[in-house]
Amino acid sequence: MSHTVITTTSTTTRTSGDSVLNMGYTRTIPGLLKMGQMLALLIVFLCVHCARGWPSWAAFQFFEVVALWFLIALLVFFLMHLCRLQEKMPCINWPLTEFFHYSVGTVLILIASIIAAVKSGSVSALVAASVFGFITTFLMAVSLWTSYSVTCGPHPTGSSV
Repeated sequence: MSHTVITTTSTTTRTSGDSVLNMGYTRTIPGLLKMGQMLALLIVFLCVHCARGWPSWAAFQFFEVVALWFLIALLVFFLMHLCRLQEKMPCINWPLTEFFHYSVGTVLILIASIIAAVKSGSVSALVAASVFGFITTFLMAVSLWTSYSVTCGPHPTGSSV
């Protein structure tokens, strides 16, 4: 009677992809766009909030609220991607949610920037806020375009004809 002994060993290696934070997201195009949008919206909010002598109180209050709202929303989406929380909540269609966020944000920030540019009254902080509002609008339009290709683009059906 012959006996065979088989010995197996396994090694476990931890890669950087297993960590809690997805720091690689900050180097992707969507991550860089989100960081640029957050920076521009922070500048918009600070310029409007710290400016004195508003020519039109209601217009710049609207601009300030829109900038702060979308800054917070972008921060939430950025943290969701950074901490990989969208993988833990598959019941929500995150690409579609971001697509709607970008579509509404692009329109509202564009409207607020136009109003701010028209009603700035040569107050330099408000002019700077409107310029950064237009920059944010451009960055959000780029994000809208890239998220459209992910959300609404052609999807393979898996069946061959």
